[in-house]
Parts: sequence; C-alpha cells; structure tokens
Amino acid sequence: MLALSRKTNESIMLGNDIEVTVLEIKGDQVKIGVTAPKSVAIFRKEIYLQIQEENKKAAENQVDRDTIEKLFKI
Repeated sequence: MLALSRKTNESIMLGNDIEVTVLEIKGDQVKIGVTAPKSVAIFRKEIYLQIQEENKKAAENQVDRDTIEKLFKI
C-alpha cells in the first residue's frame, strides 16, 4: 500500500484521468472528492463488497434454459 500525506485542496492522480482531492478534514473524518470518467464505477468499499456478494449469489442461483422456456412457454 502506498501512503501519501495531503492537505485540504491537495490531490493525487490515479493514472491519467482519475483525480482524488482532499476536500475537508474535520476531526477523525476526511471528505474526499473523486473526478473520473463516467465509465469508471465508484463505490464506498462496503457497498462494493455487498454488490460482489449479491453477484456471487446470483451466479450460484442461475436457472437453466429449460426452466426459462417453461416459464415463458417458448
């Protein structure tokens, strides 16, 4: 892990097109802003992990083609 020190209104760049800026430091909280292309998904880690878990569950519960055809009477 790379650890960097930044002050309010200072940024770091991730690659060529993602900028992370420290917006505010208040007590033990840091507010950050992320500027990135719309094609880059940005989530809080706990939300990202929930999405991954739901995707894993959905993949485990895939329905076979015969069941889908019966449901839609194809």
